[in-house]
Amino acid sequence: MEQSPGVKPSRVLLSRQRVGDFVWGRDPHYGHLFDFAMIALIMISIVVMSVETLPGFPRTEWSGRLVLFDWFIVVVFTVEYGLRLWTAPEKWKYVFSFWGFIDLMVIAPFWIGLAFGMTAGETLFTLRVLRLAKLLRFVANMEVIDRAFQLVWREMLVFFLLAVMMMFITAVGIYTFEHRAQPEAFPSIPHSFWFAVTTLTTVGYGDIYPVTVGGKMFTFIILMIGLGIVALPIGLVSSAFTQAREEEKQLKARQAEEKLRRAAEREAARMSADPD
Repeated sequence: MEQSPGVKPSRVLLSRQRVGDFVWGRDPHYGHLFDFAMIALIMISIVVMSVETLPGFPRTEWSGRLVLFDWFIVVVFTVEYGLRLWTAPEKWKYVFSFWGFIDLMVIAPFWIGLAFGMTAGETLFTLRVLRLAKLLRFVANMEVIDRAFQLVWREMLVFFLLAVMMMFITAVGIYTFEHRAQPEAFPSIPHSFWFAVTTLTTVGYGDIYPVTVGGKMFTFIILMIGLGIVALPIGLVSSAFTQAREEEKQLKARQAEEKLRRAAEREAARMSADPD
């Protein structure tokens, strides 16, 4: 019985698996070569974007080359998105994932802009900043960062609400003490929020400051509280990172033990199948 012409489905699946291993960094020979190439391309793109904003940069002479370079980057990112979508085990899950959304948003404005008649330069510049977000995909410890955020986000939310409450108390207090002495600097409670922000964050620009005794004493108290407010999230985040790192080490240890166990089982099965 003759086989129908064309590529066998098994070969297509094998090719997709090989491409997927290369794109997703699972290839045993090339490892993360694709990731490193994408990191280099993103970094070059960011450097070029920064350099061309210099006052003395000859944009007129380099405009054509820059547009071609951006075209090349967008095409590469488009091919990358297509390969990731083609090789993803669950395509819709990838499309609606955070990284799938970032990958799409890096290229979508360009193609949509061209479809609606916008020039390449207008559409390209708006999406360049998204390449920084795309760079986070290739950070080695991004899983640790994500886990740390999951551990600490509730505490950070409580801290944010506490900080907002303290800013309001500070604005009300400094307005009460300083409004009569400095009506131009503290005309209202909303205007006093700038002083509250700079004081609680211990920045203290010095553009507005208290002149009354009560205002100075109140500011001193708020500064002491501000030191604690600044230190609190640092401790929370550090603790979360430590816990996330320990969980990662335990996971790697379990994976290593599982790998050794499977290797031992395969060796035992081979020995039983071939006793000689």
